[in-house]
Amino acid sequence: MAKSFVLNTGAAMPSVGLGTWQISPGAVGDAIRAALQARYHHIDCSPQYGNQKEIGLALKKLFEEGVVKRDDLFITSKLWCTYHDPDDVPEAIDHTLQDLQLDYLDLYLVHGPVRAKKGTKLSVENILKPDIPATWKAMEKLHDSGKARAIGVSNFSCRKLEDLLAVACVPPAVNQVECHPVWQQDKLRKLCQSKGIHLSAYAPLGSPGSPGNIGPNVLGHPTVISIADKLQKTPAQVALRWGIQMGQSVLPKSDNEAWTRENIDIFDWCIPEELMVQFSEIEQVRLFKYEFVTDPTSFYKSVEDFWDGEI
Repeated sequence: MAKSFVLNTGAAMPSVGLGTWQISPGAVGDAIRAALQARYHHIDCSPQYGNQKEIGLALKKLFEEGVVKRDDLFITSKLWCTYHDPDDVPEAIDHTLQDLQLDYLDLYLVHGPVRAKKGTKLSVENILKPDIPATWKAMEKLHDSGKARAIGVSNFSCRKLEDLLAVACVPPAVNQVECHPVWQQDKLRKLCQSKGIHLSAYAPLGSPGSPGNIGPNVLGHPTVISIADKLQKTPAQVALRWGIQMGQSVLPKSDNEAWTRENIDIFDWCIPEELMVQFSEIEQVRLFKYEFVTDPTSFYKSVEDFWDGEI
């Protein structure tokens, strides 16, 4: 099984990346070191996670120690919703590059189809009508400049992705979305495959206990547990391996060194077809609905509105 996927830019994106959401600033440096020592080459970041400066310090030290070279890493970050104004997009990536102590990002994503007033917290009273075409044009300029070697989106429904493709000069390379055995994104995956867009999975283990997660436990699902028992693997390994066999990169978060190693130990075995078909029988539930950006008085009136009915 390939350890990377080729994007529409021609770049290779490692199949497994370290997710850094909810890793505290005090712990993220050790988490980055443990991941790179376990042969991770892909790190997923965002200014909204509150730990990019600490990630930058950790990377700088690891580069200086010769543990890894910058060219051997694939680093992703994201444009937060308060910087959607085209004039603010260059400022946003410059802040991120400064925090990470890097000259470029391998991938820069629009964090979601939500725009909020600059300098405010994300809440319904601060949400503005998005202008994705204008924001995307500014993203394309970053791509042209070389500061972002690939650009993409996150949390885009099929409809929003098709609307973007209709106006984009540079098509998105990636759509990063919730994806795991309990929310498999079949419709979106097929669209992405047909358009040459890579689907990348956040919360590939279901992100149990996370804020906003109100659904079932992915790792406790009977199908996942049964397959793990048959293959003598952990439920987490099975969920991640399922994702890669479906053609998507996976971004498990971990600040536990043993789990970090376990999460990347998924390349020298596979889930046989007779077990893969069992995943299609799992009842589908979106775990992260983003109710907090919806309100009858706001731009997105409901969860159905935000996801264009894909819930």
